[in-house]
Amino acid sequence: MLQTIAFYLFATLVVASAVMVIMSRNPVHSVLWLILSFFNAAGLMVLVGAEFIAMLLVIVYVGAVAVLFLFVVMMLDIDFASMRAGFVRNAPLGIAIALVLLAELVLGIGAYRAGALILGTPDGTAAPLLFESNIESIGALLYSRYLFLFESAGIILLVAMIGAIVLTHRERPAAHRRAHQDIGKQVRRNPKEATFNASPEIGKGIDL
Repeated sequence: MLQTIAFYLFATLVVASAVMVIMSRNPVHSVLWLILSFFNAAGLMVLVGAEFIAMLLVIVYVGAVAVLFLFVVMMLDIDFASMRAGFVRNAPLGIAIALVLLAELVLGIGAYRAGALILGTPDGTAAPLLFESNIESIGALLYSRYLFLFESAGIILLVAMIGAIVLTHRERPAAHRRAHQDIGKQVRRNPKEATFNASPEIGKGIDL
């Protein structure tokens, strides 16, 4: 009974927050509703025993992707009037794309129910470990059967991260470059010369 109540609670909140993501006029509010949707989706994953997926939703999507969206939206200078005008102007294109995706979804479901798609059948090589959680079973599978693919994905992500750093790195001109910090010079300085009293004139600054 408790699981049923929790399921309907999480499911209702997921649907409601997903609707608010689309309906909110403020992009910051949309991102906050998206975070709420991720948390409730993680709760649904816990109910079905997929705690690994729930952890990924919280750590990866909420902790990284959604927070990144939030920072980007808050740092950008968004003109809401032009954004609404662009929405109205691009509405026919968005509706056309939505109809195409809906047609593809209906076609795929119809083909699956008609038996035209032959899905793979489990051969037992990826069976979960006995008396172990699904996280331990996934770990054992990743580091045994799919070790090469797992390491390849890690290398691709590392190369992508290095490439993003290289592409966004800009050398500043010498005039705008910050002064180099000399630790030895700071240690060797005379404490009596570290500070000094100044009596600036009114309306004039201090020459450093």
